[in-house]
Amino acid sequence: MPAKKPLKPGNTAPNSGQYEEVGPRGGHTGKESTGVKGKKLPPTSKPGQGWKLVDPTKNKSGKG
Repeated sequence: MPAKKPLKPGNTAPNSGQYEEVGPRGGHTGKESTGVKGKKLPPTSKPGQGWKLVDPTKNKSGKG
């Protein structure tokens, strides 16, 4: 099963939690940001990168 495509900066976060900045081919960058469900994801440090949810919030407010 193919991995989900990273979310683009400025897209709405589908779930709350920690998002990792990933490279154009899905590589790790070591950078993370907290995303809040329904809010826009922040800009990435370089063009062509995106965000991937790595640690969802473990309370009811973060559930989709």
